[in-house]
Amino acid sequence: MAEEQNGAAVNGEDQQQVQFAMQRIYLKDLSFETPMGAEVFKKQWKPEVSQELNTKTAKIDEDLYEVALTLTITVKVEGETAFLVEVQQAGLFGIKGLEGQQLAQALNTACPNILFPYAREVVDNVVTKGSFPALMLPPINFDALFAAALQQAQQQAAEQGGEKADA
Repeated sequence: MAEEQNGAAVNGEDQQQVQFAMQRIYLKDLSFETPMGAEVFKKQWKPEVSQELNTKTAKIDEDLYEVALTLTITVKVEGETAFLVEVQQAGLFGIKGLEGQQLAQALNTACPNILFPYAREVVDNVVTKGSFPALMLPPINFDALFAAALQQAQQQAAEQGGEKADA
């Protein structure tokens, strides 16, 4: 019984050491372009939407990280670009007690999950101010994207290791 209590105390201490706090969320960059101008409104509205997603992380201070989520949305009508929106939504996150894989996962999944709804709102807002129909982006599973990126990196490392063994 004493061992169980000691084990619980150790686990409690570990949990207290891990800290994750959102310090600030801000719009870092925003671009909206309508290359066709007013001509776009003469065309039949059957949009083709493409989306690019990227995250960038920078260590600002000890235990303080900036995560920037960049969304680039291109909408084409009849093969021509109707509009292009690029949003860079960023946040400052205090993360303490995580290292290596756990830190990478927090920076690439938890932080973008927090930032995405803000970026999504900015995209919708600017598109409607541009006099286009609302554009609600579907949710993104950042955990699945991170897992896929890890798997791809492991495959590439295994392939490169196999090439070196053959040489």
